[in-house]
Amino acid sequence: MEEQLAELAAQVAALEAKGNLTNTMFAETYYYLTIPLMIIIHAGFLAYEMGASRAKNALSSGVKNILAFAFVIPAFYFFGWWVYWAFPTGFSLSAGPNGISGAEYANGFALAWGDAAAYMGPNTEDQIDGVFWGAFTLFAATTASIFSGAVIERIQTVGFVILAIVLGGFSWTLAAAWGWHSDGWLIQQWGVHDFGAAGLVHAVAAFFALGVLINLGPRIGKFNEDGTANNLAGHNMPFTATGLMLIVVGFWGFLMGCLVVGGESWSWGGNFTTIYGTPTNLGALSFNILMGVAGGIIGAWTLTRDPFWMMSGALAGLISVASGVDIYFPSLTFIIAMAAGLMLKPAAAFIESFGIDDAVGAVTVHGVMGVFGMLVLGIFASGYPALLGEGVPTVSFIGQLVGTVVFVAIGFITGYGCSLILKMVGMLRVPEAAEIAGLDTVKVPAQAYPEGIMASPPASK
Repeated sequence: MEEQLAELAAQVAALEAKGNLTNTMFAETYYYLTIPLMIIIHAGFLAYEMGASRAKNALSSGVKNILAFAFVIPAFYFFGWWVYWAFPTGFSLSAGPNGISGAEYANGFALAWGDAAAYMGPNTEDQIDGVFWGAFTLFAATTASIFSGAVIERIQTVGFVILAIVLGGFSWTLAAAWGWHSDGWLIQQWGVHDFGAAGLVHAVAAFFALGVLINLGPRIGKFNEDGTANNLAGHNMPFTATGLMLIVVGFWGFLMGCLVVGGESWSWGGNFTTIYGTPTNLGALSFNILMGVAGGIIGAWTLTRDPFWMMSGALAGLISVASGVDIYFPSLTFIIAMAAGLMLKPAAAFIESFGIDDAVGAVTVHGVMGVFGMLVLGIFASGYPALLGEGVPTVSFIGQLVGTVVFVAIGFITGYGCSLILKMVGMLRVPEAAEIAGLDTVKVPAQAYPEGIMASPPASK
């Protein structure tokens, strides 16, 4: 009898081990697939920004976008990941994953010593840290791509790279530590809920861009002496619209990466949860991503009939519902997203009235709509538990307002401060002659259109 019980126990243990391995492999594969999907975001930004540039600047805008992606990856490896795990409670070092303290992570990151080093490279005993890091790295790179579009056609390449490293390696990561980490003080004390990162990715990046734009100044010819603005149209609207659609495609991976696989929740013991431990699933994302895209496009089309604003409206719709895409009912998602699409162009015109030259409307699409999305959630999700457990803080309008102010401040202060330093040392803006000639001419050893751009024939009379 004892032998049979022992054999049965061994079989149960073997099944449990096999089940755990299967769950781990599923989680590993899941996050692994989010990474190439999020890279599609960068393909979209690349096309979007090159098309939105004038022909003389098309390649230089592309080079800048490619470099942002390349430099943010090591910046996040060497520094950003540590910021996320080390500072959720403020600026004091706290525990990171696997029971390792923030101080130990500081020692171990990307180095060959310290307990954390085992989790920062190939490790056959650890199947998930690398792919989870990869997903977070793509969030970081996305912030730099959001920022890059706003400053095209006049920023110095090296100055831009420095700013991208600060944004992707520090600014957004600090916001994530405070508002996305389950121990983050914004969650624990104020009940902040930002599932899809409307505030801590989009608003941080956009207000970082706004701080830079103030120091960078407008493109030559953008504003007249009386303060009225001229439309410096990009050279390839189809390319821009296609790029925006690719960003929408990449959003599926972005929001997939916001889920936790196998986390415990109120309803079940091993399925999808948010990063806060609250329940959700892929069905919620499917309903709300599609309704957000549709609502944003329809709202922008209703007001503008312009394909640029219609596709920008798709992004605006997604961002406006991103904070609550895990819990919104689809009809509410559609209404919020449609309102965002309607607000989009008037908000861009308002920002432009202050002499701000945001070449692609990044501050509006990602910043204004990120703030709108954060605050709207505070109204519609008021009283919703912010964390898993008893006696946890709940979502409120005041809490969402506090989180929004913090995210905006992190982005704006770091963007303005760093760009001011670069401006003082002459590393922010290209010389006037180079800007007039076109940055491709003076910065890029290639031509976007070596045979010229085919001109439309004159209309027959």
